Amino acid sequence: MNKNSKIYIAGHSGLVGSAIIKNLESKGYTNLIYRTHKELDLTNQAAVEGFFQSEKPEYVFLAAAKVGGIMANNTYRADFIYENLQIQNNVIHQSWLHNVKKLLFLGSTCIYPRECPQPMKEEYLLTSPLEYTNEPYAIAKIAGIKMCESYNLQYGTNYISVMPTNLYGPNDNFDLEKSHVLPALIRKIHIGKCLENNDWKTVQEDLNKNPIEGIDGNAPEVKILEILNKYGISLKEQHSKSANNEIVKFKTNFNEVQIEIWGSGNPRREFLWSEDMADACVFIMENRNFTDLVGQPEKIGATRKEVRNTHINIGTGKDISIKELSGLIKEIIGFKGELAFNTEKPDGTMVKITDPSKLHSLGWRHKVELEEGIRTIYEWYIKQANGLHP
Repeated sequence: MNKNSKIYIAGHSGLVGSAIIKNLESKGYTNLIYRTHKELDLTNQAAVEGFFQSEKPEYVFLAAAKVGGIMANNTYRADFIYENLQIQNNVIHQSWLHNVKKLLFLGSTCIYPRECPQPMKEEYLLTSPLEYTNEPYAIAKIAGIKMCESYNLQYGTNYISVMPTNLYGPNDNFDLEKSHVLPALIRKIHIGKCLENNDWKTVQEDLNKNPIEGIDGNAPEVKILEILNKYGISLKEQHSKSANNEIVKFKTNFNEVQIEIWGSGNPRREFLWSEDMADACVFIMENRNFTDLVGQPEKIGATRKEVRNTHINIGTGKDISIKELSGLIKEIIGFKGELAFNTEKPDGTMVKITDPSKLHSLGWRHKVELEEGIRTIYEWYIKQANGLHP
């Protein structure tokens, strides 16, 4: 890519896309194009075709996707498979039709089997069943990988798929109904700290910035407490005996707060700072091609060797349990209340850690470690909640 190459970033306002734009701008790229969802619905084939015809991008970062945590993935299964397939089909196909020089497709490590050997190597794709809770999303992303591979093999395109591990960073999704585990924990524990300090003003400001199911900071306190309780932020219940020795439950004052976390806390997850991920993506677009992954393609024909698993894991190769992660966030935020793990809720896959050896062999390694990243994103969240961040 040249500094004045026309580069389209699909999904520019999200966690991934905004980090890619920031990285490209820091490296002097000046001809970046993007559209809001209102301006361009990527699930609309005719709209995407019209965009490519008029703009004619030379390079494409396909970071647009419908994403969410375990609750959202399991609840909105049809939405996740339909919308992601539509986005991918439209952008990848139009990129071929309009002679895009290079495309980077971003997926997720949820593509790997539920009982995948650990750490997860690219070669483990499609070797056994997927995790049920996010199967529709994973199938869509696998289809994206195979679409890139197939267009490369049939048409000689230069499309590369990367599979980042769990990401976190600026512009993350803190909606408690749809967010991933790390931003959800940060927000829940932050609100919990505000409640235990009886800092109602900050709770209201947080809800005004990010309402929960339409409940904002202007709602009556009882309504706010009800919605917070629904999402696992509650005043701790205490028990005492009445005069006739009956057990009575009551809510304590604001300094007794409990945060509910789904599952046992034993699953282990890997987390990557989003700006590290963006740096890896730009590095690959600048320095690597599909032929670096498979060698020079043979002529189309019956003798072609099988080409599989050309995607690249992007991760740290380090993991942490959800219980350890929760404790780390609790310590960084300064919350003194209780973390309660609800074992009646699903854990999901017990261990998920990438093997980033292929990425390392291509010349890139991560820089930001988890504790530093959590401190940075919490500072960002506080500023954003107070209206100090765009």
